[in-house]
Amino acid sequence: MSNASLAARVPLRRLYDGTTIPAIGIGTFGSDKYGAEEVSNALYGAIRTGYRLIDCAAVYMNEHQIGEVLHRVLTEGIVSREELFVNSKVWNDQHRAVEASCRQSLADLQLDYLDLYFVHWPFPNYHAPGCDGDSRNPDSKPFSTEEFTDTWRQCEALVDAGLVRHIAMSNMTIRKLEAVLPQCRIKPAAIEMELHPSFQQQALFDYCMERDILPIGFCPIGSPSRPERDRTAEDVVDAELPAVRQAAEAHGDHPAVTCLKWAVQRGQIPIPFSVKEPQYTANLRAAFDDPLTEKEMTAIAAEDRNCRLIKGQVFLWPGATDWHELWDEEA
Repeated sequence: MSNASLAARVPLRRLYDGTTIPAIGIGTFGSDKYGAEEVSNALYGAIRTGYRLIDCAAVYMNEHQIGEVLHRVLTEGIVSREELFVNSKVWNDQHRAVEASCRQSLADLQLDYLDLYFVHWPFPNYHAPGCDGDSRNPDSKPFSTEEFTDTWRQCEALVDAGLVRHIAMSNMTIRKLEAVLPQCRIKPAAIEMELHPSFQQQALFDYCMERDILPIGFCPIGSPSRPERDRTAEDVVDAELPAVRQAAEAHGDHPAVTCLKWAVQRGQIPIPFSVKEPQYTANLRAAFDDPLTEKEMTAIAAEDRNCRLIKGQVFLWPGATDWHELWDEEA
């Protein structure tokens, strides 16, 4: 089957204004295992395979190489710009310079506009790339509605200027959304959040769906390649959850594919990452091949263990007790 045929079989979701977006995408975060060249080479193959949604970020330090790939696939006629849906994100240390950050991403990606631009984290707390889990920046501080609103105003200006089509948020909580949504002139089209069978965030998921804000799920298979700083002994391995394994065996799938089928059928957009062609091809096909049964979906829904993998502890501020404070769990 051709790449165009596979792309055509991927279901579409709709943003609040009717714009369509593929129901599955590919991430570009190489973690601490894959360099920019490996990620970009895999992306070229993934686009040829049929991926059309590409999730990027300035902090991944590979947008320049990804831009070369985008230029190549457009020049070769593999896809048109209109067929692609490209995301990027403003990093924490650029919250006071959003337009400059966006323009740099556009230059690196060799694009005239972005389809979706995220505020990567809801506070300007910065850490150096590749730092360990115990790193702390003494200038870090708790979430501020006023500062976030200022950042969001800058994002709204990007839409006005035609630099981005839609704007979005990431790593939010209901408490933070309750504070900032009333301040938005342009509401977020999507919220990126950690979503996988052992961490389903049902309350936040429902909150977004009820407000026509599309959930985009990172770590959809439990992020086996996440950085070492984000690993703890208590973490659950999604591929080993009984309901996931049972469904995988019933369908002849790898458990990772089962996690993706669950995500797509639940209604979120998963953005898995892989540099291996058999894996990213199987991941793409999960969006439309041999869906899970209602009974299997119910069984996987019951596997929620509230196991957050990306805890964000490097963003803690002086005086904070632990990473739970980042996620408003005391509320």
